[in-house]
Amino acid sequence: MPNIKSAEKRVRTTAKRSLRNTSLRSALRTTLKKFEATLNQNDVEQARLALRIATRALDKAATKGIIHRNTASRKKSRLTRRFNAVTKQSAAE
Repeated sequence: MPNIKSAEKRVRTTAKRSLRNTSLRSALRTTLKKFEATLNQNDVEQARLALRIATRALDKAATKGIIHRNTASRKKSRLTRRFNAVTKQSAAE
């Protein structure tokens, strides 16, 4: 336990931020899983909407420092590639 007043405050601040970061990271993962589920159902319009929501969530997480911006960019790229592959496949059928 810290003895200095400023150190006590840092412990409280860190705990509060950790809780927020955990919550936001969990929400981000849920958003990505919803996109995956929509993509597996072969519903292109719902998948397009879910992709837009997932992209926005990734951008917000990168802005808030939850994930690194390059990680967000890589994930967006992979999600978009998967979406495009499914749309090409459904267009071919």
